[in-house]
Amino acid sequence: MPAIEEVIAAGINVNVTLIFAKAAYLQVADRYLRGLERRAAASQKIDHIASVASFFVSRIDSSVDNELEFKIRRSSDSAANEKLSALLGKIAIANAKDSYEEYQRLFQGERFRALPGARPQRMLWASTGVKNPNYRDVLYMEELIGPETVNTVPPATYTAFRDHGEVKGQTLMTGVDDARQALANLASAGISLQKHTDALLTAAVKAFIDPFKSLFKVIAEKRDEARQSIVKRQRVFLGDSANAVEAVLEKMEQESWTRRIWRRDAELWNQDADSAEIIRNALGWLNAPEVLLAYAEELQSFAGRVVSDGFEHVVFLGSEECSLCPEVLRRTFPKREGYPSLLVSDSTDPTAAEQLEESIDLEKTLFVVAAKSASTNGQQYQQHFFDRLRQSKGDAAGRNFVAITEPGSALEGIARAHNYRRTFINMSDIGECYSALSYFGMVPAALAGIDVKRLLDRAFIASQACERTVPVRDNPGACLGAILGVLARDGRDKVTFAIPPPIDSLGLWIERLLAESIGKDGASILPVTGEVLGSPDQYGADRVFVCICTEASSDPALEAKLEALEAAGHPVIRHLIQDELSLGREFFLWEFATAVAGAVLGVNPFNQTHLKERPG
Repeated sequence: MPAIEEVIAAGINVNVTLIFAKAAYLQVADRYLRGLERRAAASQKIDHIASVASFFVSRIDSSVDNELEFKIRRSSDSAANEKLSALLGKIAIANAKDSYEEYQRLFQGERFRALPGARPQRMLWASTGVKNPNYRDVLYMEELIGPETVNTVPPATYTAFRDHGEVKGQTLMTGVDDARQALANLASAGISLQKHTDALLTAAVKAFIDPFKSLFKVIAEKRDEARQSIVKRQRVFLGDSANAVEAVLEKMEQESWTRRIWRRDAELWNQDADSAEIIRNALGWLNAPEVLLAYAEELQSFAGRVVSDGFEHVVFLGSEECSLCPEVLRRTFPKREGYPSLLVSDSTDPTAAEQLEESIDLEKTLFVVAAKSASTNGQQYQQHFFDRLRQSKGDAAGRNFVAITEPGSALEGIARAHNYRRTFINMSDIGECYSALSYFGMVPAALAGIDVKRLLDRAFIASQACERTVPVRDNPGACLGAILGVLARDGRDKVTFAIPPPIDSLGLWIERLLAESIGKDGASILPVTGEVLGSPDQYGADRVFVCICTEASSDPALEAKLEALEAAGHPVIRHLIQDELSLGREFFLWEFATAVAGAVLGVNPFNQTHLKERPG
């Protein structure tokens, strides 16, 4: 109540809500008048101050009716029950009419007249939807009509009133004596209206407090997210290319590029009918973070069972494209105690299997065979290791194998025939170069003890930052793609990466993604990784520099080199990420950026050969 007086005295309009009882209403109205009186005494304007007192209606009937019906069921006195039944559905309106009479007394009395120019604090009827189907559905509209009131009508009630509601005059000022008698009869029946209004207030305040606490929790989370914000942490210097990039961003906004990407609009890449079909079947990576996030706990539980079974190594067998993400994760994250060591093999050397076998205990090794079809070297190695394990374990050899493949593939059939420990069916509309955040990347990550839930959560945040509703200039993936595309188009097609440990192997993954996706049809983006940055005079006008580092690996010496390159006019892109788990964000951002860069350059970034050969 003091807060009401203070905000009115400060000249702030206020809606006082959660009023259930006449006594509470009288305090609210008094505090409103006190606030006006303080302003008037200080010669401050009061004619602009507005306020409403939100008085709740239907909840009172719902609460009181429950006790009335309980008493009726427990009593065999028909006369008493008849009196109790007469009160059903009457108390809420009686309470409102009784309180509205106090409103008239206060705001037509001498105290209010002594405040010239002041506005009355209107009574606002809240909770006016009828809860009991046995009552007239416009009850709390028809019976609550009067001057200086507001009725916050639910849409269904408003529609009903337009259809069959009746305006019977100023009903708030009629039947007031009957209303008081109903309240008196309620008290005579041993039912305390104050007990009900107090309980309703307590429950209603709790219903406000809990969401308020949740709001602060969300704000805290958003604050933390802002501290590691993708947009804020993506710093860009474009030099002479700034205007060209801005022109493409404007074009992208006008032509709704991000919306078209999320709608899988193949025409964005200006391709023929055959290519359009490939594109529509190659954009599943857009939803991969959200899809895989739903299975993150299951992946971690599966990894826990593998640990319990005593496996010491996990060997990932797959093509070069789908092996790169596991390799990046293997190099980035130290071995987690208690979890098996992760090894990655994409070699086609016939002797590689023998060399690998010498470094592991076969019976304590879990082989993860990853293939979109059955034609990869991973499939060939699977047969080698399966035959070796069958010699010692017989029909149980399949318990040392996990498959990651697409529905209906030959590998799925092999896994079923050999009774593999588990087969993960990947989304069929994801190419291997874009498979980092699918089962191809997340299964080995989980088996190595990496927190895939947090990694995927950060990827999901990135996907939301790149969503169709985000303006292009605020969309980090769209901006990055536009920059890469424009710079490559204008001759700066050598993207030179400076990525310090522990995430330096990320450059290998980005290199493959860009080279496979963009290097075709006369266009190219040439990624340069592993190169120690030199002085500006060592580089021509064909370079753009990208630095990606964690907060812990930020290097003042590297930053000095980047600043020198900027000063010489070279474009520089910086990504500062929170820690190694933010690789999930980088995976998604670079996938999205690659798609956008392809559109800028007029090439289809999804027509790798293995996509054309996709089963079905």
